[in-house]
Amino acid sequence: MCGIIGLLLADENKHVNQLLFDGLTVLQHRGQDAAGIVTSEHRRLHLRKNNGLVKDVFQAHHMSELRGHLGIGHCRYPTAGTSSAAEAQPLYTNYPHGICVAHNGNLTNTAELATMVREDIGRHVNTDSDSELLLNLFAEHLMASKQKKKDADMSENIFAAITAVMKECRGGYAGLYLINGVGLVGFRDPHGIRPLVFGCRRADGDVKGAIQMNVNGNHINEHGIPQSPTDMEHADKKLDFVFSSESVAIDTLGFQLVRDVKQGEAIFIDMKGNCHTHICHQKSLSPCIFEYVYFARPDSIMDGVSVYETRLKMGVKLAERVLTKYPDHDIDVVIPIPDTSRTAALQAAYRLNKPFREGFIKNRYIARTFIMPGQETRRKSVRLKLNTIKSEFKGKNVLLVDDSIVRGTTANEIVQMARDAGAKKVYFSSAAPPIRYPNIYGIDIPTRHELIAYQREEAEIAKKIGCDWVLFQELQDLKNSILEVEKAPMAERLKEFDTSCFSGTYVTGEQIGDAYFENLENLRNDDAKERRKRGLDGENGNGANKRAVASNNGCESMSNDQRGDAHTGVAPLSNH
Repeated sequence: MCGIIGLLLADENKHVNQLLFDGLTVLQHRGQDAAGIVTSEHRRLHLRKNNGLVKDVFQAHHMSELRGHLGIGHCRYPTAGTSSAAEAQPLYTNYPHGICVAHNGNLTNTAELATMVREDIGRHVNTDSDSELLLNLFAEHLMASKQKKKDADMSENIFAAITAVMKECRGGYAGLYLINGVGLVGFRDPHGIRPLVFGCRRADGDVKGAIQMNVNGNHINEHGIPQSPTDMEHADKKLDFVFSSESVAIDTLGFQLVRDVKQGEAIFIDMKGNCHTHICHQKSLSPCIFEYVYFARPDSIMDGVSVYETRLKMGVKLAERVLTKYPDHDIDVVIPIPDTSRTAALQAAYRLNKPFREGFIKNRYIARTFIMPGQETRRKSVRLKLNTIKSEFKGKNVLLVDDSIVRGTTANEIVQMARDAGAKKVYFSSAAPPIRYPNIYGIDIPTRHELIAYQREEAEIAKKIGCDWVLFQELQDLKNSILEVEKAPMAERLKEFDTSCFSGTYVTGEQIGDAYFENLENLRNDDAKERRKRGLDGENGNGANKRAVASNNGCESMSNDQRGDAHTGVAPLSNH
């Protein structure tokens, strides 16, 4: 799970650094492991990346070096590779042009792709990151297309390269390529599993003027921003453009959301501000349903659907399931587990005709627990993150509402906290169905055996987490919570979702039991993560590492070297 953002400003004398920083801050919920920004200033690249939160990675002296009107940014939580600063993004390759990538998601055929890149293409791969494969494959195909089609314009070569990449890569992904001196490219996998949205604004800041008409008779509004995808190529060229994982960053930066990037689509904005679009390799749209449940901010719009409104629907349907299964329930109060479940809990309380109360107060300076590495770390962090208001629990039968239950570590601690605060009975409900299978498209949902719902029914799960009963949303009700909200034209295309962590059905064709899942389990379990953290992974009998540890610089040049003075942490990359 990662957050990505890219900007191209019409005015070459302006800088994207502050906009990228602000956008990454808004997207920080998508990953707290590492952050990075690369900018292009007169064909010279400036890079800063490191482990840590956005506010900690970029200090004032870093920001002053990140000059240029074109740039991309990334905040990361690792699901593939390691937590090494070498794998923090953006990643860079110098040929052709000088290309940087920021990528959200996960490729499922990395072994064969790595072999192809190393042996067939002959490119060096310096990390275990699948993002580096996406970078090298695109660079190779772009170079090949330019040599094959010498008279073709750059947009044709870029779309040919991305088409080839999409046909070779399996998985769920959305990404950005910064092509030095050429422009900015946003793309989304053939099923649209991972999100990516697109927006723009008038570069001159002028909000006056009547609605204009383009040659096709379609409207462009008073801001010079196209109102529909068909308008884009006829828009005012003096526009600033932005791509982002979520629309909330587009809103915050003062841009207007145009639409989602379609599944299998690439959008290329050249340095003159011309916008080119192409469907490269499209299959049925199946966005990740867990974005609506947990990851996305409630004020985001995804594939034309308000995340907030879907969570309201989830609350209604969860309450109706309570009424169906426990018509004579003795619930006194409904209490959310902050923060994501608050919207669903509020509507559930309304439907149950029971009071909604804030029983847990959250320390906002603790990271999301289910994406925190290590079971013991997660367990300890729950008590640091939450504290109870005892008067809301004492002598009451409480219904706790959470967005989902993953390992059960957090749920078990929360139930015990409710009992310690004096609750008579504790019921636990999940706005999502039971998670029984790993996610392979960029969400760090762990191995099957670490999932509390794997091979367990509700009574067993309730006993495991220590509550009186537990209740989960039905999968079809979850789907309907999204489908029933549809209002925007883009939402009309929504019919299916990636529900693999609930159903075990993977839209890209992988099957539970494949060798891929066995390897995934070996890589993702907590013991393996702890070994990597201690630097023991891959040791042989005499304690020597079989594979050298990547440097802090990854595949970049010395420009990101952390060994020098802090004020030289950002230096320009050479333009090759």
